[in-house]
Amino acid sequence: LQSQDERFAFIAEWYDPSASFFRRYELLYYPKDSSIEMYDVKNRRTFLRRTKYESLHVEDLYIGSKVTVFSRHLTIVDYGNLYTSRKLGSRKERTLALIKPDGMRKIGELLDIIINSGLTITKAKMMLLSRKEAADFYADHRAKPYYHELLQFIMSGPILAMELLGDDAVSKWRAIVGPANPTTTESDTLDSISESFGHCGLRDAAHGPDSVASAAKELELFFPSSGGRGPVSSAKFTNCTCCIIKPHAVSEGLTGKIVKAILKEGFEISALQMFNLERPNVEEFYEIYKGVVPEYLEMVSELCSGPCIAMEIRQFDPSKVFRDFCGPSDP
Repeated sequence: LQSQDERFAFIAEWYDPSASFFRRYELLYYPKDSSIEMYDVKNRRTFLRRTKYESLHVEDLYIGSKVTVFSRHLTIVDYGNLYTSRKLGSRKERTLALIKPDGMRKIGELLDIIINSGLTITKAKMMLLSRKEAADFYADHRAKPYYHELLQFIMSGPILAMELLGDDAVSKWRAIVGPANPTTTESDTLDSISESFGHCGLRDAAHGPDSVASAAKELELFFPSSGGRGPVSSAKFTNCTCCIIKPHAVSEGLTGKIVKAILKEGFEISALQMFNLERPNVEEFYEIYKGVVPEYLEMVSELCSGPCIAMEIRQFDPSKVFRDFCGPSDP
Protein backbone atom coordinates (compact mmCIF):
# COMPACT_ATOMS: atom_id res chain seq x y z
CA LEU A 1 0.00 0.00 0.00
CA GLN A 2 1.17 3.50 -0.83
CA SER A 3 2.45 5.31 2.20
CA GLN A 4 0.62 8.49 3.15
CA ASP A 5 3.86 10.45 2.93
CA GLU A 6 5.59 8.52 0.15
CA ARG A 7 7.82 10.80 -1.86
CA PHE A 8 10.28 10.39 -4.68
CA ALA A 9 13.46 12.46 -4.93
CA PHE A 10 15.28 13.49 -8.10
CA ILE A 11 18.22 15.71 -8.99
CA ALA A 12 17.23 18.17 -11.72
CA GLU A 13 19.17 20.80 -13.65
CA TRP A 14 17.99 24.07 -15.16
CA TYR A 15 20.07 26.15 -17.53
CA ASP A 16 20.03 29.75 -16.38
CA PRO A 17 20.52 31.81 -19.57
CA SER A 18 21.25 35.05 -17.73
CA ALA A 19 24.09 33.49 -15.72
CA SER A 20 25.09 31.02 -18.47
CA PHE A 21 25.36 27.99 -16.20
CA PHE A 22 23.29 25.06 -14.92
CA ARG A 23 21.51 25.42 -11.59
CA ARG A 24 20.89 22.17 -9.71
CA TYR A 25 17.81 21.38 -7.65
CA GLU A 26 16.44 18.53 -5.58
CA LEU A 27 12.94 17.87 -6.89
CA LEU A 28 10.57 16.03 -4.53
CA TYR A 29 7.38 14.47 -5.85
CA TYR A 30 4.49 13.29 -3.64
CA PRO A 31 2.24 10.83 -5.55
CA LYS A 32 -0.57 10.99 -2.96
CA ASP A 33 -1.64 14.49 -3.99
CA SER A 34 0.60 15.18 -7.04
CA SER A 35 2.50 17.88 -5.16
CA ILE A 36 6.12 18.92 -5.57
CA GLU A 37 8.89 20.67 -3.65
CA MET A 38 12.21 22.04 -4.88
CA TYR A 39 15.45 22.79 -3.06
CA ASP A 40 18.35 24.80 -4.43
CA VAL A 41 21.30 22.41 -3.97
CA LYS A 42 24.11 25.01 -4.13
CA ASN A 43 22.49 27.59 -1.84
CA ARG A 44 20.94 24.95 0.45
CA ARG A 45 17.56 26.62 0.67
CA THR A 46 13.97 26.01 -0.36
CA PHE A 47 13.30 27.15 -3.90
CA LEU A 48 9.65 26.05 -4.14
CA ARG A 49 7.48 25.13 -1.17
CA ARG A 50 5.28 22.05 -1.42
CA THR A 51 2.72 22.89 -4.10
CA LYS A 52 0.11 20.87 -5.93
CA TYR A 53 1.18 20.45 -9.57
CA GLU A 54 -1.18 18.08 -11.38
CA SER A 55 0.41 18.37 -14.83
CA LEU A 56 3.43 16.38 -13.59
CA HIS A 57 3.11 12.59 -13.22
CA VAL A 58 5.43 9.98 -11.77
CA GLU A 59 5.70 8.42 -15.27
CA ASP A 60 7.31 11.66 -16.49
CA LEU A 61 10.13 11.41 -13.96
CA TYR A 62 13.09 9.33 -15.10
CA ILE A 63 16.76 10.01 -15.74
CA GLY A 64 17.11 11.96 -18.96
CA SER A 65 13.55 13.26 -19.06
CA LYS A 66 12.74 16.94 -19.50
CA VAL A 67 9.88 18.34 -17.44
CA THR A 68 8.38 21.79 -17.06
CA VAL A 69 7.66 23.26 -13.64
CA PHE A 70 6.05 26.71 -13.74
CA SER A 71 7.65 27.53 -17.12
CA ARG A 72 11.09 26.40 -15.95
CA HIS A 73 12.40 23.54 -18.11
CA LEU A 74 14.25 20.97 -15.99
CA THR A 75 16.31 17.94 -16.98
CA ILE A 76 16.26 14.97 -14.57
CA VAL A 77 19.91 13.94 -14.19
CA ASP A 78 19.81 11.47 -11.28
CA TYR A 79 17.74 9.91 -8.52
CA GLY A 80 17.86 11.86 -5.28
CA ASN A 81 18.00 8.89 -2.91
CA LEU A 82 18.30 5.11 -2.79
CA TYR A 83 14.56 4.59 -2.17
CA THR A 84 13.62 6.39 -5.39
CA SER A 85 16.31 4.59 -7.36
CA ARG A 86 15.15 1.16 -6.12
CA LYS A 87 11.45 1.89 -6.46
CA LEU A 88 11.45 3.60 -9.87
CA GLY A 89 14.77 2.75 -11.49
CA SER A 90 15.40 -0.92 -10.83
CA ARG A 91 13.42 -2.32 -13.78
CA LYS A 92 13.72 0.68 -16.11
CA GLU A 93 15.44 -0.35 -19.31
CA ARG A 94 16.16 1.22 -22.67
CA THR A 95 15.78 -0.70 -25.90
CA LEU A 96 15.88 -0.12 -29.64
CA ALA A 97 12.70 -0.25 -31.69
CA LEU A 98 13.37 -0.41 -35.40
CA ILE A 99 10.63 -0.10 -38.02
CA LYS A 100 11.96 -1.68 -41.20
CA PRO A 101 11.29 -0.45 -44.76
CA ASP A 102 8.28 -2.75 -45.20
CA GLY A 103 6.67 -1.43 -41.99
CA MET A 104 7.03 2.27 -42.83
CA ARG A 105 3.65 2.53 -44.59
CA LYS A 106 2.05 1.55 -41.27
CA ILE A 107 4.12 3.71 -38.90
CA GLY A 108 1.00 5.39 -37.46
CA GLU A 109 -0.41 2.06 -36.32
CA LEU A 110 3.00 0.90 -35.05
CA LEU A 111 3.50 4.12 -33.05
CA ASP A 112 0.05 3.56 -31.51
CA ILE A 113 1.06 0.02 -30.48
CA ILE A 114 4.21 1.36 -28.75
CA ILE A 115 2.36 4.19 -26.99
CA ASN A 116 -0.51 1.93 -25.87
CA SER A 117 1.98 -0.62 -24.47
CA GLY A 118 3.09 1.90 -21.83
CA LEU A 119 6.61 2.24 -23.23
CA THR A 120 7.94 5.80 -23.62
CA ILE A 121 9.57 6.94 -26.87
CA THR A 122 12.60 9.00 -25.77
CA LYS A 123 14.35 9.29 -29.16
CA ALA A 124 13.16 8.84 -32.74
CA LYS A 125 14.68 9.44 -36.15
CA MET A 126 13.87 8.31 -39.68
CA MET A 127 17.15 7.23 -41.28
CA LEU A 128 18.83 5.79 -44.36
CA LEU A 129 21.56 3.22 -43.72
CA SER A 130 24.83 3.02 -45.63
CA ARG A 131 26.21 -0.42 -46.48
CA LYS A 132 28.76 -0.15 -43.65
CA GLU A 133 26.05 0.79 -41.11
CA ALA A 134 23.85 -2.08 -42.30
CA ALA A 135 26.82 -4.46 -42.04
CA ASP A 136 27.58 -3.23 -38.49
CA PHE A 137 23.94 -3.76 -37.51
CA TYR A 138 23.82 -7.30 -38.94
CA ALA A 139 27.38 -8.27 -37.93
CA ASP A 140 26.12 -11.36 -36.06
CA HIS A 141 24.45 -12.66 -39.23
CA ARG A 142 27.55 -12.47 -41.43
CA ALA A 143 27.83 -16.24 -41.78
CA LYS A 144 24.13 -16.73 -42.64
CA PRO A 145 23.18 -17.60 -46.25
CA TYR A 146 20.67 -14.74 -46.36
CA TYR A 147 23.15 -12.10 -45.06
CA HIS A 148 23.40 -10.08 -48.30
CA GLU A 149 19.62 -10.20 -48.72
CA LEU A 150 19.32 -8.77 -45.20
CA LEU A 151 21.64 -5.90 -46.08
CA GLN A 152 19.82 -5.11 -49.32
CA PHE A 153 16.46 -5.12 -47.58
CA ILE A 154 17.41 -2.84 -44.64
CA MET A 155 19.04 -0.41 -47.13
CA SER A 156 16.09 -0.44 -49.55
CA GLY A 157 14.33 2.55 -48.01
CA PRO A 158 13.93 4.70 -44.89
CA ILE A 159 13.75 3.05 -41.46
CA LEU A 160 12.50 4.54 -38.20
CA ALA A 161 14.82 4.01 -35.23
CA MET A 162 13.51 4.73 -31.72
CA GLU A 163 14.80 4.48 -28.18
CA LEU A 164 12.11 3.10 -25.87
CA LEU A 165 12.16 3.40 -22.08
CA GLY A 166 10.10 1.40 -19.62
CA ASP A 167 9.87 -1.43 -17.10
CA ASP A 168 11.47 -4.53 -18.65
CA ALA A 169 11.47 -2.66 -21.97
CA VAL A 170 13.73 -5.18 -23.77
CA SER A 171 11.55 -8.26 -23.21
CA LYS A 172 8.31 -6.27 -23.47
CA TRP A 173 9.15 -4.81 -26.90
CA ARG A 174 10.58 -8.13 -28.08
CA ALA A 175 7.27 -9.82 -27.22
CA ILE A 176 5.31 -7.11 -29.05
CA VAL A 177 7.48 -7.56 -32.17
CA GLY A 178 6.98 -11.34 -32.12
CA PRO A 179 8.96 -14.08 -33.88
CA ALA A 180 11.52 -13.25 -36.56
CA ASN A 181 9.60 -15.36 -39.08
CA PRO A 182 6.05 -13.98 -39.41
CA THR A 183 4.76 -17.26 -40.85
CA THR A 184 4.72 -18.63 -37.29
CA THR A 185 1.07 -19.14 -36.31
CA GLU A 186 1.28 -20.06 -32.66
CA SER A 187 -1.69 -18.63 -30.77
CA ASP A 188 0.44 -16.42 -28.52
CA THR A 189 2.01 -14.62 -31.48
CA LEU A 190 -1.13 -13.80 -33.45
CA ASP A 191 -1.20 -10.23 -32.19
CA SER A 192 2.50 -9.56 -32.71
CA ILE A 193 3.78 -6.94 -35.15
CA SER A 194 5.56 -9.49 -37.34
CA GLU A 195 2.35 -11.54 -37.58
CA SER A 196 0.05 -8.56 -38.23
CA PHE A 197 2.30 -6.34 -40.36
CA GLY A 198 5.08 -8.59 -41.69
CA HIS A 199 5.04 -10.34 -45.03
CA CYS A 200 7.29 -13.35 -45.32
CA GLY A 201 10.85 -14.46 -44.67
CA LEU A 202 13.03 -11.46 -43.83
CA ARG A 203 10.25 -8.89 -44.23
CA ASP A 204 8.95 -8.83 -40.66
CA ALA A 205 8.22 -5.05 -40.32
CA ALA A 206 10.05 -4.42 -37.02
CA HIS A 207 13.03 -5.42 -34.89
CA GLY A 208 13.77 -5.61 -31.17
CA PRO A 209 17.07 -6.63 -29.48
CA ASP A 210 17.04 -9.89 -27.51
CA SER A 211 18.97 -8.71 -24.43
CA VAL A 212 19.91 -5.61 -22.45
CA ALA A 213 23.48 -5.90 -23.77
CA SER A 214 22.31 -6.14 -27.39
CA ALA A 215 19.96 -3.19 -26.84
CA ALA A 216 22.82 -1.00 -25.54
CA LYS A 217 25.06 -2.01 -28.45
CA GLU A 218 22.38 -1.42 -31.10
CA LEU A 219 21.24 1.91 -29.61
CA GLU A 220 24.85 3.08 -29.86
CA LEU A 221 24.78 2.46 -33.63
CA PHE A 222 21.72 4.64 -34.18
CA PHE A 223 22.02 7.19 -31.34
CA PRO A 224 25.76 7.48 -30.50
CA SER A 225 26.40 8.55 -26.90
CA SER A 226 29.53 10.37 -28.11
CA GLY A 227 27.27 13.04 -29.59
CA GLY A 228 27.82 11.88 -33.17
CA ARG A 229 24.89 12.07 -35.57
CA GLY A 230 24.59 8.38 -36.42
CA PRO A 231 23.04 7.35 -39.78
CA VAL A 232 21.87 10.18 -42.06
CA SER A 233 18.34 11.55 -42.00
CA SER A 234 16.00 10.46 -44.78
CA ALA A 235 15.03 14.11 -45.48
CA LYS A 236 14.87 15.08 -49.18
CA PHE A 237 14.48 18.89 -48.84
CA THR A 238 12.50 19.16 -52.12
CA ASN A 239 8.78 19.91 -52.66
CA CYS A 240 8.33 19.76 -48.93
CA THR A 241 7.08 21.54 -45.85
CA CYS A 242 7.64 21.17 -42.12
CA CYS A 243 5.12 19.70 -39.69
CA ILE A 244 5.63 19.69 -35.92
CA ILE A 245 3.69 17.53 -33.48
CA LYS A 246 3.75 19.76 -30.42
CA PRO A 247 4.77 18.59 -26.93
CA HIS A 248 1.22 18.50 -25.49
CA ALA A 249 0.11 16.17 -28.31
CA VAL A 250 3.18 13.94 -27.87
CA SER A 251 2.61 13.67 -24.11
CA GLU A 252 -1.10 12.89 -24.64
CA GLY A 253 -0.15 9.93 -26.86
CA LEU A 254 -1.56 11.41 -30.08
CA THR A 255 1.53 10.91 -32.30
CA GLY A 256 0.26 7.73 -33.98
CA LYS A 257 -3.19 9.20 -34.58
CA ILE A 258 -1.73 12.35 -36.19
CA VAL A 259 0.68 10.34 -38.39
CA LYS A 260 -2.19 8.10 -39.56
CA ALA A 261 -4.31 11.15 -40.46
CA ILE A 262 -1.45 12.69 -42.48
CA LEU A 263 -0.78 9.49 -44.43
CA LYS A 264 -4.50 8.83 -45.01
CA GLU A 265 -4.83 12.28 -46.59
CA GLY A 266 -2.23 11.29 -49.20
CA PHE A 267 0.83 13.12 -47.89
CA GLU A 268 4.25 11.47 -47.70
CA ILE A 269 6.24 11.62 -44.47
CA SER A 270 9.78 11.59 -45.85
CA ALA A 271 11.61 12.41 -42.60
CA LEU A 272 10.84 12.38 -38.88
CA GLN A 273 12.85 13.21 -35.78
CA MET A 274 12.14 13.81 -32.09
CA PHE A 275 13.66 16.94 -30.55
CA ASN A 276 13.90 18.54 -27.13
CA LEU A 277 14.26 22.22 -27.96
CA GLU A 278 15.85 24.83 -25.73
CA ARG A 279 14.08 28.17 -25.42
CA PRO A 280 16.60 30.19 -27.54
CA ASN A 281 16.10 27.74 -30.45
CA VAL A 282 12.32 28.02 -30.19
CA GLU A 283 12.48 31.82 -30.09
CA GLU A 284 14.55 31.74 -33.27
CA PHE A 285 12.17 29.26 -34.92
CA TYR A 286 9.11 31.41 -34.10
CA GLU A 287 10.88 34.73 -34.75
CA ILE A 288 8.47 35.83 -37.51
CA TYR A 289 5.57 35.73 -35.02
CA LYS A 290 7.30 37.93 -32.42
CA GLY A 291 5.36 41.15 -31.99
CA VAL A 292 2.85 39.93 -34.58
CA VAL A 293 0.63 37.50 -32.64
CA PRO A 294 -0.35 38.10 -29.00
CA GLU A 295 0.18 34.42 -28.10
CA TYR A 296 3.87 34.44 -29.13
CA LEU A 297 5.19 33.84 -25.59
CA GLU A 298 2.72 30.99 -24.98
CA MET A 299 3.74 29.44 -28.33
CA VAL A 300 7.40 29.54 -27.28
CA SER A 301 6.69 28.07 -23.83
CA GLU A 302 4.64 25.24 -25.32
CA LEU A 303 7.22 24.17 -27.92
CA CYS A 304 10.05 23.87 -25.38
CA SER A 305 7.90 22.25 -22.66
CA GLY A 306 8.79 18.69 -23.68
CA PRO A 307 9.73 16.51 -26.67
CA CYS A 308 8.23 17.45 -30.03
CA ILE A 309 8.34 15.57 -33.33
CA ALA A 310 9.37 17.35 -36.55
CA MET A 311 8.45 15.82 -39.90
CA GLU A 312 9.17 16.55 -43.53
CA ILE A 313 5.90 16.39 -45.49
CA ARG A 314 5.92 16.04 -49.27
CA GLN A 315 3.21 16.55 -51.88
CA PHE A 316 2.65 18.76 -54.91
CA ASP A 317 2.28 22.37 -53.65
CA PRO A 318 2.74 21.12 -50.06
CA SER A 319 2.87 24.44 -48.22
CA LYS A 320 -0.62 25.53 -49.19
CA VAL A 321 -2.32 22.16 -49.15
CA PHE A 322 -0.77 20.89 -45.92
CA ARG A 323 -1.40 24.11 -44.02
CA ASP A 324 -5.07 23.89 -45.02
CA PHE A 325 -5.12 20.30 -43.74
CA CYS A 326 -3.62 21.36 -40.40
CA GLY A 327 -6.50 23.80 -39.87
CA PRO A 328 -6.66 27.05 -37.90
CA SER A 329 -3.98 27.84 -35.33
CA ASP A 330 -6.71 28.24 -32.70
CA PRO A 331 -9.02 25.18 -32.91
